[in-house]
Amino acid sequence: MNPVARIALIVAYAVLGLAATGRSVVQITTKFSEAPLAYSVSAVSAVLYVMIAVALWKRWRSLAVTGTVIELAGVLIVGTLGYVESSWWPDETVWTGYGSAYGWVPLALPIVALTLLLRGRRARATADDAVVAGG
Repeated sequence: MNPVARIALIVAYAVLGLAATGRSVVQITTKFSEAPLAYSVSAVSAVLYVMIAVALWKRWRSLAVTGTVIELAGVLIVGTLGYVESSWWPDETVWTGYGSAYGWVPLALPIVALTLLLRGRRARATADDAVVAGG
């Protein structure tokens, strides 16, 4: 992966992790009983964002890909359920409305991250094949 793209992803995930952590800590400590599912989802998103940032930093590609796939699934599921069954979400989460409160970054970021991570994996596999073939 391009070093600039890698650093940009690390920064983006770290910032989202910080924002989601702050949001979930405030929600859980001050009004958890009002929307326990929504606030728990915010906490899960915070953990995922931090985990992905660390995985990208440490170059743990498999963990970064796994976390990003889970993140994208969460954004899509929570975003869709927010429209289908809005009573389940009496308050917003990071992923409500597909991340609309965060400028849809929670929806776009995992798509960009997966594209870069998987493109890097494909490029490495092609280079490895060339070495094995004697090229």
